[in-house]
Amino acid sequence: MPKPAAPPSASFLLTIPQGHAARRLLSYTASLPLSSPDAQLLAVVIAIRAARGGTGNAVSADLRELRLDDADRAVAELRALDWQIPDVLLDQDSDTPVTVTVPDLAAGPEEHPLAVGKEPRSRVSGWTTRVLATPLIADAPPATRLASLFLAGHASAHLNGTLPDILPRTCRDRLPDLVTSGLLTDLVGDRYRIDSSVRHLAGRLPHRADPNDSPPRKGPRRVPRPARTTRAEWAQWKQQARPTVRRNAEAVERCAVCRLPGLQVAAAFTATRYTGQAPRHVRDAYDAWKELNPGRGRQAAQATAMFRSRHEHGPSYGQLCSALGWPPKLRGYIVQQLLADGWLAEIGSVPWTLRPGDTAAAHGILLPARAAKQHAD
Repeated sequence: MPKPAAPPSASFLLTIPQGHAARRLLSYTASLPLSSPDAQLLAVVIAIRAARGGTGNAVSADLRELRLDDADRAVAELRALDWQIPDVLLDQDSDTPVTVTVPDLAAGPEEHPLAVGKEPRSRVSGWTTRVLATPLIADAPPATRLASLFLAGHASAHLNGTLPDILPRTCRDRLPDLVTSGLLTDLVGDRYRIDSSVRHLAGRLPHRADPNDSPPRKGPRRVPRPARTTRAEWAQWKQQARPTVRRNAEAVERCAVCRLPGLQVAAAFTATRYTGQAPRHVRDAYDAWKELNPGRGRQAAQATAMFRSRHEHGPSYGQLCSALGWPPKLRGYIVQQLLADGWLAEIGSVPWTLRPGDTAAAHGILLPARAAKQHAD
């Protein structure tokens, strides 16, 4: 069968964070106690549809397109896990949409095994359909097509991949089929390489065999120095500042724990904060980081409350992220999202004013004085 033409530069179906979401889907379904590749393949399709809220829609045509060896057995295996799949889905002549329910996926955000946003859910669902419909493996047995999902999802933008530990055993026996079909161009030990015709299906997982294709920097990087604030300018700023803001600035100046140079404090309070939209690479990196830190809101609120009890002022963005071991390059965007979600609050554009927000208060995370007042009331 001739390979479908696709340029090496074809657009990817998944962004980097969506690639992480696709691998979480595969990891979740691989962890289920299912014995047949039919059931595992059906689980992938149903799970991503039900990822938000535990329910999703399906029609019998979806089941037909999977070309399972034994659809009845696959459905029975999923029902044994308490998945609710109506009988009409097995009716070859019906095109009536039905609701399928996966109880595990109805859990709250803290316990959810497959937390995914609305757009990533849709993109990953579309990605599974496109991979399974790839002409190179469209007529292959279910185990081979299931293997193609795992290998495409774990391949880098440069086509390289390492067999994932979660790859089902039934798929490992079908790996030579992927070489014969042309989906893989190399398979040596646990290392593989997907064909350039399916590069657009890659999950974009960085790989140690990838070339370092970052363009060389021309000359030394120049970091602009912030403008200095004189003592007279600082005194004038405090004189004109609102009382609440002035007291906070003086608390930072006097803080015996932080021991920050006075002119550094002055420069921070008098500088103009950048409020433009974060570049795409920052937002992508944040999305990937966010998926690995589901409890970030609670952690930030608790750390902020503890910091204030010790310092008598809030932490800076850098102090908060450093205390929690969060990436410094994302600190501004991380804090802005926590502010938007209500886990944190601050006086707008004023540094060192972070405190627990309304969402934190709803979870019982309060500043000591406020907690004591609520207890007294």
